[in-house]
Amino acid sequence: MVATRFEFEYRFWIICAIYFVGFALSILDHAQFIVALRQLIAPGIAAHTAEAARFARTIVGIGALFVFAAAALRTWAAAYLQSAIVHDASQHSDALVVDGPFRYTRNPLYLGNLPLAAGIGVLASRTGFIFLVLANWIFVSRLIGREEEALRQTLGESYRAYVRAVPRFWPTLRPRVSPSGRSPHWVQAFAGEAFVWIFGVAESLIAITLNVRLGLIVFLVAFLSYFIPLQLARKQNQSRAD
Repeated sequence: MVATRFEFEYRFWIICAIYFVGFALSILDHAQFIVALRQLIAPGIAAHTAEAARFARTIVGIGALFVFAAAALRTWAAAYLQSAIVHDASQHSDALVVDGPFRYTRNPLYLGNLPLAAGIGVLASRTGFIFLVLANWIFVSRLIGREEEALRQTLGESYRAYVRAVPRFWPTLRPRVSPSGRSPHWVQAFAGEAFVWIFGVAESLIAITLNVRLGLIVFLVAFLSYFIPLQLARKQNQSRAD
């Protein structure tokens, strides 16, 4: 399960396509995830009532918390890895980061994609929610496979020792390796992951107002803000080339 070079270089657009398909599945499955969940765990709540609205706000609010958790994890990782590398289309396998969340899991950035998918997925249909979580899981697993293969070839035994100590995905409760002393850079990390934080804000607004249009506008702002770290990556690559 190793991603191709094309998949890695265009991973952002592939993930965008996954979300597009996930929400487009509502054409085939008209039952919203929130409604299906309400009917499953609280069948006594009738549709179009104040109780149903409170239930929807609660589920969307929980989804927003998942998105914020993803943003926090990804920001923590980007503080040590640097956003210019995180969002660069080129693959970097010349150095090993063993600080911050990388002491608990080898792939904190990809791990953050799962609560992000689940959090946003509550706004989709039943089928859309399942598709978003599973498709993101499969795709990030392929990306991880490609990166790990390159790191083994480049770093050799030092990376193999890291693999033996730190789990690939699900984090441990305690750090498994000693830090190297790398300092975090929080400003660029928050700038690089601002789009995920704004996703959380967008979903929070939907939870508060149940106004999907308002949330979609903020989601669009978040999508556009993603291109800020891309510009930072390009500038950093140009400065390296010069």
